[in-house]
Amino acid sequence: MRKTTVYDVAERAGVSTATVSFTFRRPDKVKPATRERVLKAARELDYVPSANARGLARGKTGALGLYSFDMLIERPQGSDLEDFATEDIFERPDVLVYPLYADEVQRGFEVECWHRGQTVLLGTAVSKRDNGSITDIAGRVDGLALFPNRGTDDLPLARLCRSIPVVRIGETDSELPSADVICDNEGGIAALVDHLVDVHGVTEMSFIGELTTYDMHQRFEMFQSRAAERGIAMGRPLLDDSTSSSREWLVNLCEAIDAEQLPRALVCGNDQTALAVIDLLRDAGVRVPQDVIVTGFDGILASALAPVTLTTVRQPLGAMGRLAAKLLAECDGMPWDEPSVHRMPVKLVLGNSCGCA
Repeated sequence: MRKTTVYDVAERAGVSTATVSFTFRRPDKVKPATRERVLKAARELDYVPSANARGLARGKTGALGLYSFDMLIERPQGSDLEDFATEDIFERPDVLVYPLYADEVQRGFEVECWHRGQTVLLGTAVSKRDNGSITDIAGRVDGLALFPNRGTDDLPLARLCRSIPVVRIGETDSELPSADVICDNEGGIAALVDHLVDVHGVTEMSFIGELTTYDMHQRFEMFQSRAAERGIAMGRPLLDDSTSSSREWLVNLCEAIDAEQLPRALVCGNDQTALAVIDLLRDAGVRVPQDVIVTGFDGILASALAPVTLTTVRQPLGAMGRLAAKLLAECDGMPWDEPSVHRMPVKLVLGNSCGCA
């Protein structure tokens, strides 16, 4: 599939390439009727404007983009220069907020681009329907990797996938012509459940987490399936679709603690949830792993450094980022015609939270 260029839009609209460029860069310089004609042609051709002058001439920019959706937990505390004069700037990073899943993937993406001599353009959404920022980045790069979540529902992904090669990290479906890099969620959860049953004799467990992403849905569904296969009693799912920064987070777990209805094991959807669960249990006087076993998923750095090290499933996060960059670089700016899925292996890592370390 040939990538649509500024020349195609100019020909369809019956204007010069300069007029097309002005329509997107300086719309105030173009007559309304002409501007609408250019925009109509761009929509019909699935054209994403390039912000790089070399891209206008050659159709390539030499850069790859990585786009996330407000996955930062820690928010900047100030914007004034005097903020940098405080002692706070010397504090060590808190591993509970950095590095996380997205940070490790980003590192792998940057390493692969460095090896290939490609520039990296990073971006994130300012709001949940921040379509402008992603299309702007898409116009500046030869390929785009992104982390889909509930913030992507309103994005023009189908149009983007027809305009440039797109890699989605941690999500897949059979509709979009993108390359999807995911992990073996099913195998990881199955290994966790089997370990809890075979090694620790667990007969009752619950899943806890937010069902807001593809990964979380996959893990929850596999948890239900595997537990049923092993004849395990499943406690009430302690699901919570609020976010970790919300006051309503983990309310269902608090209710289970108050009612003394905790199962023997809590299988958490990711490590961040598991670490928060351990803290909450500790504050309530519930011991891990003596009273309740807690497991995670992802294998972020904090899982190995926490006071109670996590039993978790480690994703090859850096390798996932490198694969995303490799796939984009090898496309040479040409979108995929069909969807493809690249499933990465996972590894069970044992820690103190189940009593194995």
